[in-house]
Amino acid sequence: MGVLTDTGLAAFLIIVVLIGGAGATLTARAVARAWRPWWRAVLWMVPLAAAVRFVQFALFDGTLLAVRYYAVDLAILVAIAAIAHRATRRRQMRTQYGWLQA
Repeated sequence: MGVLTDTGLAAFLIIVVLIGGAGATLTARAVARAWRPWWRAVLWMVPLAAAVRFVQFALFDGTLLAVRYYAVDLAILVAIAAIAHRATRRRQMRTQYGWLQA
C-alpha cells in the first residue's frame, strides 16, 4: 500500500489524474461559465472523488471506504478543478472586460 493509492501508480494516474482530472476540468469550466464562485466547483469534487474511488475499487480491487485514499483523490481533483476554474474565469474576464487592459 502506497502513500497515494492502494491500487498501484499506473492505475492511480489513469483513473484519478487522467479520467478524474478530465471530469474535474469539465465540471470547473461549467461552474466558471455560469459565473459561479470557485467553491462551487470544490463542492462538486466531493461526489466526483467518491466516483473515482468506486472505479478504483471496482476495477483494480482498491479499498472502497478508505478515508486516506479518498482524501488524496479529493485533494488532487480539487487542485485540478481550481486551476481549470481560474483559467476559464481568466478567459471570461479577458473577453468580457478587454477594454480595461492598460
